[in-house]
Amino acid sequence: MRVSRRLIAASLFATGAALFAFQSLVLATEDRPKASRVPPAEVVGEPVSCINLAQIRGSQVRDNRTIDFMMAGGKVYRNELPQQCGNLGFDRSFTYSTSLTQLCNVDIITVVQNVGGGLQRGASCGLGMFTPVKLVKQPKKR
Repeated sequence: MRVSRRLIAASLFATGAALFAFQSLVLATEDRPKASRVPPAEVVGEPVSCINLAQIRGSQVRDNRTIDFMMAGGKVYRNELPQQCGNLGFDRSFTYSTSLTQLCNVDIITVVQNVGGGLQRGASCGLGMFTPVKLVKQPKKR
């Protein structure tokens, strides 16, 4: 009986040491700065509080806080949400509801999550101001 207790104790000690070492590796990885998925942009006008729904041609979620709205005529409006919006950058899709013909900084978006092959509502977050920008083309990495 003593032998098996020693083996169990040794096994638990080895497992704990391995987990401790793994935790250090994970923490070291988290300290590295992550490459931003938000492309650089040049501000080309004053921020506005609303954009016309009929002019929106698409949107691109950049991260948990940044959405670029592509408009008719090639305009782009960047919306920096006032707060991080949970899983927005991961799921990269959202929905909104408005009774107006405009999407405004007082409106709320809701993250759409793909869970088990079905769609589910996620976090709801407020929009910020819409800033007209020109996306800066970056040289391709080799």
